[in-house]
Amino acid sequence: MVDPETGNFLWAQPGALANDPYQYKYELQCHLGGGEFDTVCLGDLVDCKSGPDGKPGIPVVWLKAPAGVPNPVWSFHSGPTCLFDPKPADLLPRIAAMIQTEFQKLAINPGQATAQPSPHTLRGAETNFFAQSAAQQFDITILNQAVHVTATPVQYTWTYGDGTSLGPTPAAGGPLPQERWGEKTSTSHAYAETGDFGVVLTTHFQGTYSVNGGPPLPIPGQGQFSGPSQTVSVWRSITRNFADDCLRNPQGQGCPAGAPPSP
Repeated sequence: MVDPETGNFLWAQPGALANDPYQYKYELQCHLGGGEFDTVCLGDLVDCKSGPDGKPGIPVVWLKAPAGVPNPVWSFHSGPTCLFDPKPADLLPRIAAMIQTEFQKLAINPGQATAQPSPHTLRGAETNFFAQSAAQQFDITILNQAVHVTATPVQYTWTYGDGTSLGPTPAAGGPLPQERWGEKTSTSHAYAETGDFGVVLTTHFQGTYSVNGGPPLPIPGQGQFSGPSQTVSVWRSITRNFADDCLRNPQGQGCPAGAPPSP
């Protein structure tokens, strides 16, 4: 989330995830509260001696509670796992402040854009465009922590190359059978002029991330990723009417063996 006064990114509570009814926190493994620890549990303490930077970490478990409930009752969610950081209490807020920038740096594939017909279409006719994109997963390291990122396509922007665009729209479009080419669709476009136009698809992704196997947390905002420009050639069509019957007069204008039409 964004601080409206400073413009800085703040840690978004895990329960802010639209379809997640829970909020999360972590606690030391075997901790019973205060200064008390479960002595039996301590015998099975997860080994966090060797972190990615050679420094030891802390063993933790993740807890969950209903989102939006003040002073909730927490229950076990997952773990145990390790947090590696000299200031573990500051770890998640620090990663949260960096995650959107790191998300935008990922090599996310925006997907494939297809035009029908292609690579040539006709001026004034509807050219159908559709996108094929999929969710993608990445494993990265932030502040020496293992971070798993999931990116899911949610919206699309089409830049048609003639000064017009469509989106962002949740519609990815879809293929049409050849006999229906020229129909208007939710993502189609009719070019008013002839020429070669560069079409660019930009896919908008929403993401979640988890730290060291913890619960999924929402990444604020969206990441936008554009594919390479694809050229569509727009031609003009000419319709002429001829009076000759090619069966009776094979040499007539417009007939395969006839005289070419006048320009």
